[in-house]
Amino acid sequence: MAPESSKIDIKDLSRQQLSDWLKGQGRRPFRADQILRWVYLRQVDRFDDMTNLGKPLRADLETAFVNPRLQVESEAVSRDGSRKLLFRLHDGLHIETVIIPEKEHFTLCVSSQVGCSQGCSFCMTAKGGFARNLSAGEIISQVRDVQHQVSMQGGMPLTNIVFMGMGEPLANYKNVVQALDVITDGDFGLKISTRRVTVSTAGLVPKMADLGRDTQVNLAVSLNATDDDTRSRLMPINRKYPIADLIGACRCYPLPPRRKITFEYILMKGVNDSIADAERLVKLLRPIKAKINLIPFNEHPGSDFKRPDASRISQFQELLADHHYTVIVRHSKGQDIGAACGQLSAEVRGLKTQD
Repeated sequence: MAPESSKIDIKDLSRQQLSDWLKGQGRRPFRADQILRWVYLRQVDRFDDMTNLGKPLRADLETAFVNPRLQVESEAVSRDGSRKLLFRLHDGLHIETVIIPEKEHFTLCVSSQVGCSQGCSFCMTAKGGFARNLSAGEIISQVRDVQHQVSMQGGMPLTNIVFMGMGEPLANYKNVVQALDVITDGDFGLKISTRRVTVSTAGLVPKMADLGRDTQVNLAVSLNATDDDTRSRLMPINRKYPIADLIGACRCYPLPPRRKITFEYILMKGVNDSIADAERLVKLLRPIKAKINLIPFNEHPGSDFKRPDASRISQFQELLADHHYTVIVRHSKGQDIGAACGQLSAEVRGLKTQD
């Protein structure tokens, strides 16, 4: 989608689509590779700066396409160094993207939709409702723009991408997969290794096998409960795709060699943090090559859920570790700026902004 209705964001086109457009213009298709290198590898915004293209082709590109950056409406910086960017899209809607500093690199948490329709009761994004899917170009732009930003600043590189921001990535499947192709393309794209890209799903079972077939990225499953009654209260998607179906899809998932599925389990006091829950989790994941991220609930205004006591979190982790699971307690960064897991909302009102 483009800011000018008569023009197309060139990042919304796949390599094949751009080649086809060039053929239609009587141009040689290999020019697509040159154009994409300018857009993604050299981070050039103006078609006139693509100096190995002839002037007539540059003029044609200028007539047909735009290559915009996302508009940063605001930026919040956490005490831990995380940065939350509020992007204003061309139609006035908003998304949030979080830059997370690690030991020697940055991880970027990207959004795939404006809002979310999954209705998970513990998540702030769900409270704002759903507006629309992001285009492939809008997803790519989050990575492209931040990659350019951190490169200009020097220091640590951006190496890891997690689709854990606003929205359910598998509900916007076509655009997410097209964006992944560009993000992970080492010749014409943004050169992020597939081993360093993770797509998280609330459990959209029919699309999980597609993701394994169409990409080589990592899969994360937001589980959060070990029985259907609890999970259905927390995550309405469970009423359509209950735990048995979800686990079945995970068992059949075509994992690349030496990879595991990550199961995200948000610990909520008195809801899903009992020793019995931990014991059920041990049995539930036994047939799967799994690792577990325990995420103590990030409290936010308007939520009745609470974070468990530190002793309960430790007990839960130890029981899983005693059964030989790789289990990490993930203390989400950016909590003080509303950038932690489950806190992204694009300030909610952004979903309704159409000026």
